[in-house]
Amino acid sequence: MYRVAIVGLGYFSQFHLGSWVKIPNAEVVGVTDLDPERRAWATKVYQVPAFDDLEKVLMLKPDIVDIVAPPAAHADLVRAVMAPGRTIICQKPFCSGLDVAQTIAAEAQAAGARILIHENFRFQPWYRTIKQKLNDGTFGQIYSGTFVLRPGDGRGPDAYLSRQPAFQTMERLFVHETGIHFIDTFRWLLGDVTSIYADLRQLNPVLKGEDAGIVIMEHANGARSTIDGNRLSDHMTDDPRRTMGEMTIEGEGGTISVNGMGRVWFRPFQASKSQSLPLAYKPDGTFGGGCVTALNTHVIQALDGLVPFENDVADYLPNMALSDLAYKSNAAGQKLPFRS
Repeated sequence: MYRVAIVGLGYFSQFHLGSWVKIPNAEVVGVTDLDPERRAWATKVYQVPAFDDLEKVLMLKPDIVDIVAPPAAHADLVRAVMAPGRTIICQKPFCSGLDVAQTIAAEAQAAGARILIHENFRFQPWYRTIKQKLNDGTFGQIYSGTFVLRPGDGRGPDAYLSRQPAFQTMERLFVHETGIHFIDTFRWLLGDVTSIYADLRQLNPVLKGEDAGIVIMEHANGARSTIDGNRLSDHMTDDPRRTMGEMTIEGEGGTISVNGMGRVWFRPFQASKSQSLPLAYKPDGTFGGGCVTALNTHVIQALDGLVPFENDVADYLPNMALSDLAYKSNAAGQKLPFRS
């Protein structure tokens, strides 16, 4: 039984709490937040002990500390919970910038703690299904991957205020906050990146940062991935938050696609019809088809030695470097090389 503590009870913590309380060999020993209403909510809904002080939670000796707090708080919180053998899961965007993230990663390693980044998109069932297909030995060479981001949630003066109001004041939004999900997913699906090009725009004038753009990455295996994003337009779905858009992977063996309903289709090369692929796991109706539970379950399995860890901070830092490089590419108006 792994003892879990959760730090931060903002909007997204509902998915973390809902996940941990249903994983059989995990026990939430305590949560903490400065807001008494949030603490009362966590105790009422999830029947977990809530504290106003991080030190009180750490006295319960958690094996896993799950940090669900804003990036500016990450450095101090990670430093506060570092301990030999402890696993720290931290939300993305990780820390306030790449330099700080690199420093914290080095400090954790020296302290004997492991940092994993809660980058959950690669754990969504449709992307796990694509990964299985690409790895089954029948698909052959991968030519390209495209994700068309169309959540339709960024219109008007009230954009994001009801769910994630910080989006309005972020100086970097589209790539830093959202596009990095797909930078990670494409690196995971297609391999290491060798260059990046970005052309970014701001469509909603109430925002401080950009909310649209195109990001193109070249991969070491010759594949190319494109993130075509626009948060004002929508896509065909009954839940725009399920996939936030549509993905297509093209290669020697044919074409794989994910639609807005979370269905995965494979059309073999020169075939006239597509076939539906069974999902890697059954979606549970929560965010991203249940990707938070899938990620946290993976952490437990990795701690048990059953699978290798994914989302280790050392593997995540290149995502942050690519995000920074995308903004430099946009400013320079040209493709820039990348070496991880």
